[in-house]
Amino acid sequence: VTRIGEATFFGCTSLTSITIPDGVTRIGNKAFYDCSSLTSITIPDGATRIGDEAFSGCSALTSITIPDGVAGISYGAFSKCSSLTSVTIPDGVISISGCAFYDCSSLTSITIPDSITNIDENAFRNCTSLTSITIPDRVTSIGSSAFYGCTSLTSITIPDSITRIGYEAFSDCSSLTSITIPDSITKIDENAFRNCTSLTSITIPNSVTSIGASAFRDCSKLNDIYYTGTEEEWNSIQRIEYARIPESATIHYNYQP
Repeated sequence: VTRIGEATFFGCTSLTSITIPDGVTRIGNKAFYDCSSLTSITIPDGATRIGDEAFSGCSALTSITIPDGVAGISYGAFSKCSSLTSVTIPDGVISISGCAFYDCSSLTSITIPDSITNIDENAFRNCTSLTSITIPDRVTSIGSSAFYGCTSLTSITIPDSITRIGYEAFSDCSSLTSITIPDSITKIDENAFRNCTSLTSITIPNSVTSIGASAFRDCSKLNDIYYTGTEEEWNSIQRIEYARIPESATIHYNYQP
């Protein structure tokens, strides 16, 4: 056997274990979709592709190791794996596609290798147990809703390589207390930090030329904004009047980090 085809074990809800032989190089789309009793699985080292939603809904799966030969984590590959606590991603992986770990509510930590260049939309949405994450230097964008609803996320490191923070990227991250936006960022999209109810401070560089509507809506504890530019530059930021910054917030102009 060299390949497990599309939807081969789709909906086998009583399947608890399976042995995949070393010769398998491809696991098809939805191959193990909704195998809700599957507790563990070893993906052979020779595997080069894990298809879209291959393990989606495997709600009893607790850990997974992705082989070195896999270049990207496909769309929804491990979405709704609600018992998944740890994932090992090798250095060869360059992309984390949309919804890859959507609704992995038990995932507490994940190490993203330096080889990753993009984190797509909804990649970690509703990972409610994720407490911290470091985004590697090669990543250039954070997709829409990438960390939406990560309610335990207290800190995140954004590298200088990123130029844009996507729509709802950190919306509903209700435990995030502070964040520093690097000088490389030019745009903060709509609702980017909406409902970050514990956010007390944020550092914004004068490289930012646009802040989307409701970017800081319902950030009721946002007391301090440290801005590296002048008051005139701040007022010239596109759509700043719609960002919904709390009236009680103090903006510290000409801030030097």
